Amino acid sequence: MEYFKKILQFAKPYRNYGYLNIFFNVLYALFSALSFAALIPMLDVLFDKGKKVTIEPIYKGVRYIKDYLQDYMSFRVNQYSGDDDMKGLVLVIGLVLVLFLFKNVFNYMAMYFITFLRNGVLKDIRNKMYQKITDLPISYYSEKRKGDVIARITSDVLEIQHSFLSVLELIVREPLTILFTILIMFGISAKLTLFVFIFIPVAGSIISRIGKSLKKQSDNVQKEQGQFLSVVEETLGGLRVIKAFNSESRFYKVFSGSTKRFFDFSNSLLNRQNLASPTGEFLGILVIGVLLWFGGKMVLIDKTLDASSFIAYMGLAYNILTPAKSISKASYGVKKGNAAAERVLEILETENPISEAPNALQKESFETTITLNDVSFKYEDEYVLKSFDLTVPKGHTVALVGQSGSGKSTIANLVTRFYDVNKGTIEIDGSNIKQLTKKSLRDLMGLVTQDSILFNDTVRNNIALGKENATEEEIIEAAKIANAHDFIQELPQGYDTNIGDSGNKLSGGQKQRLSIARAVLKNPPIMILDEATSALDTESERLVQDALEKMMRNRTSIVIAHRLSTIQNANTIVVLKKGEIVEQGSHSELLAANGTYKKLVTMQSLDS
Repeated sequence: MEYFKKILQFAKPYRNYGYLNIFFNVLYALFSALSFAALIPMLDVLFDKGKKVTIEPIYKGVRYIKDYLQDYMSFRVNQYSGDDDMKGLVLVIGLVLVLFLFKNVFNYMAMYFITFLRNGVLKDIRNKMYQKITDLPISYYSEKRKGDVIARITSDVLEIQHSFLSVLELIVREPLTILFTILIMFGISAKLTLFVFIFIPVAGSIISRIGKSLKKQSDNVQKEQGQFLSVVEETLGGLRVIKAFNSESRFYKVFSGSTKRFFDFSNSLLNRQNLASPTGEFLGILVIGVLLWFGGKMVLIDKTLDASSFIAYMGLAYNILTPAKSISKASYGVKKGNAAAERVLEILETENPISEAPNALQKESFETTITLNDVSFKYEDEYVLKSFDLTVPKGHTVALVGQSGSGKSTIANLVTRFYDVNKGTIEIDGSNIKQLTKKSLRDLMGLVTQDSILFNDTVRNNIALGKENATEEEIIEAAKIANAHDFIQELPQGYDTNIGDSGNKLSGGQKQRLSIARAVLKNPPIMILDEATSALDTESERLVQDALEKMMRNRTSIVIAHRLSTIQNANTIVVLKKGEIVEQGSHSELLAANGTYKKLVTMQSLDS
């Protein structure tokens, strides 16, 4: 129930729909009971000719309420029909039909209003999850499978709607239907109703035993669904490599193994769940059978109950079965929903380690320096940066070079605050970046990565990602600076051409130039280039390098370089090895020092 309460918090904005649902459910439950009780006068007209009441009955108190209502109804029917029994029958049938009509109208109205609540909660949970997914740090997704996260925001949230939120439909209607029905049953025969209550706890305990293991089985189903969605996501992302290495059968084996486990878990879960309905129905019919025996004895032998009341009573008793079955199904739904809610709430309640300070500052501009003071950082156990110090003055280009794993990209991740330092501080204009709002910090920075991350959208929208209200002229100007305008004009629809998933309709160089155009349009004072040319051919590299040089003019730039020929004009080149600075200076100074940098330059010259 703890998860159920947490999910119900999302229903608050839709509580008015909930109140209307409750109101119409109360009316539905009342008319559901009355519609069966109204059968008694109809049966009297048909079968009990001697029961005509010609004098209006006198109310003698609650104790005799059943006899009073029965006699009053018989009196009114007799007054209307006179000696024509068919007129009385038509009147009573009309009453029964009207009661059933109202019952179904109220049922529809109750379901109509609960639909808005259910779908509203579904929408808000998904929106909240998406917001949380984008807010959580990049480190969170190095541990989680993307497919599992997708499963949580799709099938798990849907399971919550089918299980938890379907309970909202039943939480008022079914118990009230049972309550009103039992009250009328008590009115007809207290003795018979007390006899029924002996069997209800027995039936309830049998049904509850069936559902105890549902949560665990449901949890297995949902986890396995996340597993095979992850395989699908990885397959689509790496299809070229899978085909190139003829690994289709290997991935199929992994996928089919996952779907086989899903098949087994689903069968176990659904078979246990499907057992509920026939078990509940059989136990209900068993109770009806016992009632027929005990009630029949009261009619035929004891003469303590008239036949028409007994037939209506049996209708009322059967009327309890449907809501009772619904409640037992709902209890299974809650157990299944618990597993889904746990997985959804695990994401929603995950603490974001990269949080903002309570009164975080809004920084609008960059004035003097970026400073890394005694920074140490580790992704897991080993430090990838150790007591690292670096100052980047405004307007300077600082290049970071070194072997793979030396900590170059880590510095870019820390300055943009994708990760937080373990020790030390990073400051912009003397302000610790932890004291700035994340939005204002990232507004100061543009990022161009080695992998050109583009989206399945038009060229225009990809360039305008960092500036929503950019004009046509601004977009074209940014594309020209990035040497992208010419090739964009040659595309089928120019700037309105859809570039496909991850920009796969474009070449590597074209994708990278679009990434640069995006950064240019944002026009930030600080630019971070993470090996922006390392994956390109010579011609593309020349065009991209030219675009980068145009972009870096009059800006502060941190360049992470793989090809050393691209950073010779940097103000400062920092050579890293195992997270520590081994050399620092301009290109000419480092060559003259005849150290690590010169070795790297010589090795690259030989490779080319």
